Amino acid sequence: MTRRHIFAVVAVAVLLVAGGVGVWRAYSAPADLMQAGPLGDEALGAANAPNVIIEYASMTCPHCARFTNDVFPLLKQRDIDTGKVRYIFREFPLDPLAGGAASLARCAGKDKFFATIELLFRTQQTWAVEHPEGPLLATVKQAGFTEESFKACLADQKILDGIIWVRDHAANDLKVEATPTFFINGEMKVGELSIDEIEALLKPAAPAAPSK
Repeated sequence: MTRRHIFAVVAVAVLLVAGGVGVWRAYSAPADLMQAGPLGDEALGAANAPNVIIEYASMTCPHCARFTNDVFPLLKQRDIDTGKVRYIFREFPLDPLAGGAASLARCAGKDKFFATIELLFRTQQTWAVEHPEGPLLATVKQAGFTEESFKACLADQKILDGIIWVRDHAANDLKVEATPTFFINGEMKVGELSIDEIEALLKPAAPAAPSK
């Protein structure tokens, strides 16, 4: 995948994951699961949280969009913002358009990364289309992009290479094959998860130390 391929798509290729139903795999995560890619990890939540959730997602995956739109707000409110979960989002583009959209989220900057991811998933059906460039530009203008910065981002091979490194490492070393794929405290889960399914897998937070 290179910058020349980002918009060379006739139709968006989307991998459907078992009808969106999550499936456990017998899997022992390697030690380098926590290794960040060349661009660094984008994460939310306390660094010392008792639980770590890593999500591998493709920006054109409808199951990933549904998780972000419907489940993630509850996860953030109930578990990330309360210090129970450290959440890490990692790119796993399934097609050139997903690679381009992921690049735009990175170009938005760390302070706007998750807001841009949420914007793109919320509007996925408007830009994940046969001719995506115009609708995608219109979408990310809401995140502060201009046509100039939009084109400059999609021409930045270093950013795209960093995203592809994350995807290839996940595929080759972590055996990720589909999206969304989650690692919850090192255990792999493939497919969509409800908030109840996630919370059933979390370790309880340590009790607060008694005041003196």
